[in-house]
Amino acid sequence: MSFINYSSREINCKIVYYGPGLGGKTTNLQYIYKKTSPQAKGKMISLATETERTLFFDFLPLSLGEIRGFRTRFHLYTVPGQVFYDASRKLILKGVDGVVFVADSQVERLEANIESMANLRDNLKEQGYDITKIPLAVQYNKRDLANVIAVSELRRLLNPMGRPDFEAVSVSGQGVFDTLKSIAKLVLIELKKGK
Repeated sequence: MSFINYSSREINCKIVYYGPGLGGKTTNLQYIYKKTSPQAKGKMISLATETERTLFFDFLPLSLGEIRGFRTRFHLYTVPGQVFYDASRKLILKGVDGVVFVADSQVERLEANIESMANLRDNLKEQGYDITKIPLAVQYNKRDLANVIAVSELRRLLNPMGRPDFEAVSVSGQGVFDTLKSIAKLVLIELKKGK
């Protein structure tokens, strides 16, 4: 649920990067942060414990224009990848406006991807969201590796709803901004509906 700051005339939207551990969520955010103009972004914050890490930063895209006289500021979050941090995942999903599911394309990570997508569906439902209605984009990361699953198979297993999806190599930035632009656009469409 977006938050409107009337004093700064900004609509704040929350986008969560979700997916299995070591799939590329953090790498996506780090790449976006590195390539975003210093004037348009806040500080990157890492909430780290001994065993888990969550990244967060906000930015104000200069090219997306305004909605009803308000600028749009996006707050990007990652969730801990391992399923045993489910409480943290649920907390981070609270108030979400859009989700990017970052899948690890490697053959040996297929089960982790499927488990993580099921976990996302369950956690969204618990927060009162319907995965078939919330803005969602899917990213098939690590496409540069030799042992990857065909995109058609990943799409069949992880994106049967036909949401926007992208091939990516987050370490080099390939597909990172395409994914972000897509989820931002979906979130803005929902905002314009007046929800």
